[in-house]
Amino acid sequence: MTDSNTVPSGHPKGLYTLFFSEMWERFCYYGMRTLLTLYLVKSLLKGDSEASLMYGAYTALIYAAPVLGGKLADQYLGYRYAILLGAVFMAIGEFMILGGNEMFLLIGMGALIVGNGYFKANISTIVGKLYEDDDPRRDSGFTIFYIGINIGALLATTVVAYVGETYGFQYGFGLAGLGMLSGLMIFWLGRENYSAAPGLELREAGLQMKWGMKMYQLITLASLLLIPLCYVLILKNSFQIGGEEGFTFPLMTVLLTLLFVYVAYSLIKAGIAEGEMWRDRMVALVLFMVINVIFWACFEQAGTSLTLFADRNVDRVIMGWEMPASMTQFFNPFFIVLFGSIFTWMWVQLDRIGKNPSIPMKFSLGILQLGLGFLVTIVGLQFVNEATAMVPLLTLLFLYMLHTTGELFLSPIGLSMVTKLAPKNMAGTAMGGWFLSFAIANYAGGLIATLTGGHGGSGVIEAGLSDLEIKTAGLGQYIDVFSTLGMVLVAFAVLIALCNKPLNKLMHGVR
Repeated sequence: MTDSNTVPSGHPKGLYTLFFSEMWERFCYYGMRTLLTLYLVKSLLKGDSEASLMYGAYTALIYAAPVLGGKLADQYLGYRYAILLGAVFMAIGEFMILGGNEMFLLIGMGALIVGNGYFKANISTIVGKLYEDDDPRRDSGFTIFYIGINIGALLATTVVAYVGETYGFQYGFGLAGLGMLSGLMIFWLGRENYSAAPGLELREAGLQMKWGMKMYQLITLASLLLIPLCYVLILKNSFQIGGEEGFTFPLMTVLLTLLFVYVAYSLIKAGIAEGEMWRDRMVALVLFMVINVIFWACFEQAGTSLTLFADRNVDRVIMGWEMPASMTQFFNPFFIVLFGSIFTWMWVQLDRIGKNPSIPMKFSLGILQLGLGFLVTIVGLQFVNEATAMVPLLTLLFLYMLHTTGELFLSPIGLSMVTKLAPKNMAGTAMGGWFLSFAIANYAGGLIATLTGGHGGSGVIEAGLSDLEIKTAGLGQYIDVFSTLGMVLVAFAVLIALCNKPLNKLMHGVR
């Protein structure tokens, strides 16, 4: 519904309230994420592999939670209560981490997962509801909102990263928590600005009594029970059956695989019921979900192996000042803000002259750039300082630049594609499946990061070596893994390009 209170840009006032609320929520999320791997390795003394798997499980659950959070808001909670509940959970989660040990960290991570499920799933929904379906301002409004997300990420990967590594991790986590409280206050105090959007209030079903409580109260209390579940899934993402020499049961891998098979089956079955065209489109959507998993599993090395690589084997000294390792993650949101509007203009101009690539070709080009980014590390190795076993910082700058341009070819295009491929009666299921692919990708990213070895990883670094020999061995392992990823991704990009015509045929005219 169009808000009559508009600002000089022509957009509803509510957009800017939601812009700043989301900006601070992303500041909170990325602030915690940017420090997490280093905190696990340096403060809690986890090995690289264990830290990577915990990071992967956490980020996987972060992306899976909005599927449930959105459904509960639709049926019971309404969007406003769900977002407020999510913000409170996330702020509590950040401040729990300040307890300074593994137990408090895992409880805090659980609260952040639950809170993100309620917040992230529903704030974008309110943005869409500020506009009528045919309002020409809608795309522009979402672009402005997307900029807010990346400003929050940019602030987190600079300010929180610097404070956390310079003054202590607890100060970084505390700052992220204050950011979440800022987002909560902005959302609540500006509630009149977005009040015209439908669906904000508690649903009638949420006000019905069950077991002596109203449904929204029961859901709020039940949400607390999800925290220990997240605790177990992060800490025990796999477990031994039959002692040390027994079988390792990969719990998270099995759960996510079964979920993916179920969602893919549901989508294709629903498509078959709608007719041949929708069946083909659902098959195409499932294939794009697989491609999405591969892209993001490699892209998400940013928070794990690439951050540890920056910490150990990248010369981060700039004119006498040493950039904290976690701060190297700022390159991605910086390039998003820098290139985002250029790409938006580029797609319009290419479309105008009939040269806009098809969706499969955009995915192919995105994965090609991701692969080339990893291959930059081979170039960086040619300029290694053999006295320190460190490559220049420009290695990461160009790597992240190519990863970001690859992201811009794939990420916004993917969201738009889902809304076009799915019929309206299963749009929610399709979007839930798309978010599930991100969850699987993040966990797979943690598994890939374990391949870099050493420091408690897969054992490339042997006892008795000097510090320089350890760093040199570690550098070789990082470059081997990154260059292999790069070559595999380039080959996969070529394969997708070769499948361009069959994929387009399955999409039945969707561009």
